[in-house]
Amino acid sequence: MRVVCKLGGGGYHLAREHANPPPTGAQAKSRWSSFGHKDYVISSLLEEQFQLCCYSELRADQEGLGFHIEHVENKSQNPSRTFDYTNLAASALRHDDLPFLNRGEAFGGHAVGKQQACDTARLVSCHQPDCARYFAYLSDGRVVPSIALVAAEVDRAQYTIDLLNLNSPFLITRRRQWWAELDLLFQEHVNKGWSVSDLANVVLMPTHGALSSFFSLTRQFFGSVADQVIAAQGPELA
Repeated sequence: MRVVCKLGGGGYHLAREHANPPPTGAQAKSRWSSFGHKDYVISSLLEEQFQLCCYSELRADQEGLGFHIEHVENKSQNPSRTFDYTNLAASALRHDDLPFLNRGEAFGGHAVGKQQACDTARLVSCHQPDCARYFAYLSDGRVVPSIALVAAEVDRAQYTIDLLNLNSPFLITRRRQWWAELDLLFQEHVNKGWSVSDLANVVLMPTHGALSSFFSLTRQFFGSVADQVIAAQGPELA
């Protein structure tokens, strides 16, 4: 999970609705359902997220999947933030995508846990400036709590992983494939004396405003080389 830095306000129509927020969960659900400017909002969200899912960092468009507007604090739990742009993010999967996934593969905003009431104090939010430090990525495709965390932080990281189903078999498979591809490219560059920094630059930097899937995994893979490349070529990604 990489931090999402808010760049705008989601447009006039969203701001107008937020000026008179719904007081109940039922009204929040009804008013959000009838809100007719979601396309503009999700376009704004994806631009600031570099086209990545706010939770999984998947490029859903490259998988033939879509995105939905995610309420980080659920509408039912905090209806006053239904139209609050700072509570919104673009999460992979539309309702239309769900039938194409196997049982237990839905993740992010469509994970079973996130569809229910959740503990927002324990959830690591994509809007939390240091959210990336809570997670580490393994070569077998799993995401786990970082070993640098204290016990309370480990609890938050594991709660978030479980709640959002970030170890969905779908995500594990794709992260494992990406790690293996990175490893092959890295070994080829080392064996042929090519620049590893150039490789890191290719896979880490955005193209036409979009990052490749699993930015945080890629950054971890390259370690200090990634930090140097980002500092020099993409400080907005730091």
